[in-house]
Formats: sequence, structure tokens, C-alpha cells
Amino acid sequence: MARTTADGRANTVRRHRQLADLTQAQLATDCEVSRQTVVAIEAGNYAPSVYLALRLAVVLRTDVESLFAPDPEEVGSNS
Repeated sequence: MARTTADGRANTVRRHRQLADLTQAQLATDCEVSRQTVVAIEAGNYAPSVYLALRLAVVLRTDVESLFAPDPEEVGSNS
């Protein structure tokens, strides 16, 4: 499977995981990925597929937008 870079983009996966009282290993098991994948996602070094993002959201009891919403300043609000 090809890896997708997130180019250091911030996300709230770590915060939601900690609020859910899960370790990286537990989250990885629940999402059927390696712990290294969770580490890379939390660090912003890996952009998960849509399917993995949905699994993360379900396990963390939130929505994808809460985990990966882009920074409004990065979107370019030149209206």
C-alpha cells in the first residue's frame, strides 16, 4: 500500500486518543493498523485513507472533521 505524506499537518488524533484513555497500541489494534501508523498520523507525517480516518473517528467517538479539519488560515480565506 502506498504511503501518503501529510507534510507535517497538525491534527487532534493524539488529544482525542488521550481523552479516550487509549494507548497508541490500543488505538492501532482497534483500527487494525500498526502502532507506527498511529505514531505517524499523530505526528502529522502520514495522511490516513478515508477509510482509516473513518475508523479512527468511530473508535475515538468523534467525527473526521474534528480529527483532521484544516487550519482556516491554510485554506486561504481571500474572500
